[in-house]
Amino acid sequence: MAFDVTPVTLAGRHARLEPLSLDHVPALAEAVQDGRLWELWYTQVAPPEHMQAEVERRLGLQARGSMLPFAVRRLSDDRVVGMTTYMHIEAAHRRLEIGSTWYAASVQRSALNTECKRLLLGHAFETLGCIAVEFRTHFMNHASRRAIERLGAKLDGVLRSHQVMPDGTLRDTAVYSIVAAEWPTVKRHLTWQLERPR
Repeated sequence: MAFDVTPVTLAGRHARLEPLSLDHVPALAEAVQDGRLWELWYTQVAPPEHMQAEVERRLGLQARGSMLPFAVRRLSDDRVVGMTTYMHIEAAHRRLEIGSTWYAASVQRSALNTECKRLLLGHAFETLGCIAVEFRTHFMNHASRRAIERLGAKLDGVLRSHQVMPDGTLRDTAVYSIVAAEWPTVKRHLTWQLERPR
């Protein structure tokens, strides 16, 4: 199975993950204002005025083969509501990280978020042939950690004093993963979450 991380569109009932482009910048600059996400101290989300630079940064990493970025479009109203990526791509070891993700506050903890993770994990394990998919987040980002744990990912450990944040504080990074043998169970769980009556 080839580890081919060329841009691809992934679509479900609630969301479409589109290859990120500069055309998405205006919609992303609008979406990030839903929740003023750049004000969260424990995460790094570009404010509206820096969204073009952030998209260009991600596209530069894509050109170097270490990232595959997506814009997230909500299908119910055709609005772009966030970004996510495959990052730290290691083709030789058949692993990658799903990260640098943010969603407008109004779609967080929704079926859209669940479906995006199902689409990304499905493509990683079933098409790319990953043996492991990682998730990393700030140790203090409890909402993100709960969301990752709800997927069925397991905590591998905490990298202490792992990164220097823009405000000078040190980030402890919680590292989670799902391995290929766990994917069928995780997939069934995500499918149940999407299909169960609300």
